[in-house]
Amino acid sequence: MTSPALPVIDLTRYRQSSDKAAFLTELRRVCREVVFFYLTGHGISQSVQQHILQLSRQFFALPASAKQQVQMLQSPHFRGYTALATEQTAGQADLREQFDIMREDTVLGLPTQNALWRRLIGPNQWPTALPALKPALLGVQQQFTAVLTELLHAMLESLQLDASALDHTIVDGPYQHLKIIRYPAIRQQNNNGQNSQAHSSSRQGVGAHKDPGYLTLVMQDEQPGLEVQTADGWLLVEPKPGALVVNIGELLELASNGYLKATVHRVTSPTQRDRYSCVFFMAAQLDATVPVLQLPAALAANAAGISTDPANPLLREVGANTLKGRLRSHRDVAAIHYPEWSQAS
Repeated sequence: MTSPALPVIDLTRYRQSSDKAAFLTELRRVCREVVFFYLTGHGISQSVQQHILQLSRQFFALPASAKQQVQMLQSPHFRGYTALATEQTAGQADLREQFDIMREDTVLGLPTQNALWRRLIGPNQWPTALPALKPALLGVQQQFTAVLTELLHAMLESLQLDASALDHTIVDGPYQHLKIIRYPAIRQQNNNGQNSQAHSSSRQGVGAHKDPGYLTLVMQDEQPGLEVQTADGWLLVEPKPGALVVNIGELLELASNGYLKATVHRVTSPTQRDRYSCVFFMAAQLDATVPVLQLPAALAANAAGISTDPANPLLREVGANTLKGRLRSHRDVAAIHYPEWSQAS
């Protein structure tokens, strides 16, 4: 596995009229050729980032009983805590524990069979043992949303489109999904009863996958593990202090008719110390249908259409596409709250 440096995109350049044209040209090249990149100039301070990561450590250090009080099994909205090896990617259990939130909403009621995705809408669960978690995560979720909305506008402009070309899909607020994650270090006991580095048949922190939304932001601690698939193999995305990592999701691949590509990535379990990260996924609002944008002829000539997987089709209807991913990843939650899907799958 090689580990050359990913490009760095400084978002402050988008706000500077003297540098904007050069910035957009570079952004288009990076999004087309590299897809993953570091983002600076995003306005989220290192102190805020460290606070979120520290709260993550505190949450995952809570007793099992405290975390189980907010377990995702209780939520038809897929909010809350999931224990190690509970979520699946590509049919295999992921070696991570996590806590998921989305936008705080009220329950709309159980929908008809043709609108199961409405069951995603509802409140988050919050641990009473760590009251500081709620304001911190909801606050940073709003910051992430502002950053990715601005970046989405910049990316559309880089494609020589109006910056607001997709605003009608987020007019009521984009779909927000944030999770804090702990990847435990894989260790084994040596003859002295002490922890030592382990060799495991599976180091799948999270399996190879693409993200379903428009854009994803990753805040990671100093432990590496995030990898992106390239033509030359898996590229390690080294942590870079202060910078966030951006990758493109399937909805932007769809909207650009394949000019932009969602890229396969994974996380390999650490072997030295536990890895903590905070990840934010932004998509169109759940009731939206993502259009195929009309690119300028020179760009459209290089748009090869979307990647297709018969086992995991990409849907333009955002609610259905989002629910599909949650059901596949959390089959235990699906079995309780979506029995009609579980029986049919």
